[in-house]
Amino acid sequence: MTNITFAPMTEKDFSVFWPTFQAVVAAQETYAIAPDISYGAAYQLWCTTPLVSWVAKDESGQLLGAYYLKANAAGPGDHICNCGYMVTPMARGKGVARAMCEHSQKQARELSFQAMQYNAVVATNEIAVALWQKLGFRIVGTVPNAYRHARFGFVDAHVMYKAL
Repeated sequence: MTNITFAPMTEKDFSVFWPTFQAVVAAQETYAIAPDISYGAAYQLWCTTPLVSWVAKDESGQLLGAYYLKANAAGPGDHICNCGYMVTPMARGKGVARAMCEHSQKQARELSFQAMQYNAVVATNEIAVALWQKLGFRIVGTVPNAYRHARFGFVDAHVMYKAL
């Protein structure tokens, strides 16, 4: 996919993103978020709590995906960041997740983070695991049965890390 632009996420953007967010968490395949999360709680989780939240759009302004960036921990651990990404159904498989990950790393460097860590990449999410590895992330640990997958039951979750 070409011509992906990024902008800070607005409240209006989140309202457009909300159906994607709902579908992803309801599927219970990738995010450890309650499937019945309210709009307000989701907005806080994705837009208020993080340091920044971004949207990816195509040349016509169509929302393709969104991500947040925040410190992974507080105090002495705040030099490592954490991100979460979601891609709209119509944009999946078109390079949007890659573009968002690359953009988030650039943003993280600008915000003086020294590394990026994903705390719980569901092992059955093989496409994401492979993409993050292609982009330089390493699996630094695996937590057995850490995720209750809707189709597969208890599955492992990887901790993935990349120095910036």
